[in-house]
Amino acid sequence: MAVCCDLEVDVNGKETFLLDKKIICSFSGRLRQLLGKSTSAKRNKVIFHDFPGGAENFELMSRFCYNNGKIAINPSNISLLYSAAQFMEMNNSVSGNCNLLEKTEKSIEEISYWTWPDLLFAFKHCQDLQQLATSSGILEKCLDSLVGRLAMTSEASPCASTSSPDNSGFRLSCDTRSTESLKNSFSRATWWFEDLSVLSPNLIEMLIKSMVSRKYNHVIISQFLLYYQKSKFYTASSDEKRKVLEIVIDILYILDPSSISCKSLFGILQGLRSLNIRKSSRNKLESMIGSHIYQATLDNLLIPSPYGTSYLYDVNLVLRFLKAFLRGGSWQLSPMRMKKVSSLIDLYIAEVAPDPCLKSSKFLALVVTLPDSARDSWDELYHAMDIYLEVHAGLSEEEKMKICCALNYEKLSREACIHLSQNAKFPSKSAVQALISQQLKIKNLLQGTNNAKPYTDSPRSFTEARGKAKKDEASEQIVLYSGRLDITADSEKLRAHLQGMQWRVRELEEVCKKMQTQMAKIMKSKISSRSTPRSLPRLCS
Repeated sequence: MAVCCDLEVDVNGKETFLLDKKIICSFSGRLRQLLGKSTSAKRNKVIFHDFPGGAENFELMSRFCYNNGKIAINPSNISLLYSAAQFMEMNNSVSGNCNLLEKTEKSIEEISYWTWPDLLFAFKHCQDLQQLATSSGILEKCLDSLVGRLAMTSEASPCASTSSPDNSGFRLSCDTRSTESLKNSFSRATWWFEDLSVLSPNLIEMLIKSMVSRKYNHVIISQFLLYYQKSKFYTASSDEKRKVLEIVIDILYILDPSSISCKSLFGILQGLRSLNIRKSSRNKLESMIGSHIYQATLDNLLIPSPYGTSYLYDVNLVLRFLKAFLRGGSWQLSPMRMKKVSSLIDLYIAEVAPDPCLKSSKFLALVVTLPDSARDSWDELYHAMDIYLEVHAGLSEEEKMKICCALNYEKLSREACIHLSQNAKFPSKSAVQALISQQLKIKNLLQGTNNAKPYTDSPRSFTEARGKAKKDEASEQIVLYSGRLDITADSEKLRAHLQGMQWRVRELEEVCKKMQTQMAKIMKSKISSRSTPRSLPRLCS
């Protein structure tokens, strides 16, 4: 039997098919419309520039037509055949019940009964036909079925036991849960990681967002995203790596902050150093790190500066972390977290202070970014300033004063104040301020002790004061405190110690007077250099 080949079809400029026009047009409304008015006895030619699935899919569609509407529809070809049926308008208005569109739609309705491998296979095929698969609904149905299967497996009890002699199914007692069972539980929750790691970044983004909307475990999602990033980085190009990182960061940003560790975020940051990801994704990553900075270590923050900059470490990046941390809510800015961050930043400042290229403005910004209440002691910062001024000896007096003005002298220890007063690297005004601050501390202490002294002279005074205190709650507290001083066995030692402190106050006053005289002489003689600074008198010990 002779085969009639009166139709030539060029598919996407890649391959040409010779077909029977009558057979093809009996199933395709599109070709029937194009060739219906043609009366030429010569061979007709049709060119398709955007046929979905290319020549391979066109051949599948042609086999359906030549087999009188019979073809095996399975997960590997359902998306291809469905998109071809839509493109060629192979509906019931053309060929009645024996049409490709109806057959593929019926198969799509049965997706929920497919096995996991079949479901995953069909979902992978949607990558090449994502636009058509999305508009046709195949992608959405595959997505819903995949997420539904994952949700079902995640709801299984982590204490399941198949080795129980009584075959009770699930063992709910946490007393018998072993390390091995916890490992098995984790494996059950992450078994799908490798299967889904072959999907494109766009499909992963759709899949994860669907999982988030169904309140899937955010910890498992974040672990999968990190696994996906690492698996893709082995063979991906720079552009593919950039795309993967942007999607991973954007999804992590919408998850619960507690679902990912600070260490993992710094790992992502290290991976994008050579990639030019979009600014919005970079800002999101810095914001997430800022909210976790109380968990960071000094090594995490010692990030080399970008290419083309002179300073050793990326100080600007750390400043952005701190700003992101301070933008957090009240739950984030708890006193405990503030103390942790301040201790970490003090260590960081001491580490970057020896950098000869670090500008004074950046050093000062690191010092003043956190509020004063974040630190109980400023000794570490004073130590860092001492190092910085030693390395940057060429700073002007004005620049030095700007740095020293950031010091909270009231939170310096006695030892630090004495060291500062004798430190030639600091401006004279700072030394005087340190001495004055220390003097005020001692005076306030002595004043408070003297106010309590009348009540410690005799038991009678104490009794009278206690009688008056019944009228005033505040005075009662003072009397009780004074009474404790009176009955304490160490009261004589306390008095002797306070007397010694009074002598020290007097010595400090003398030191201040001498320094003021010395400063006046310097101003008069207009001497600009202090190459041989005069050491201050040692305080009595």
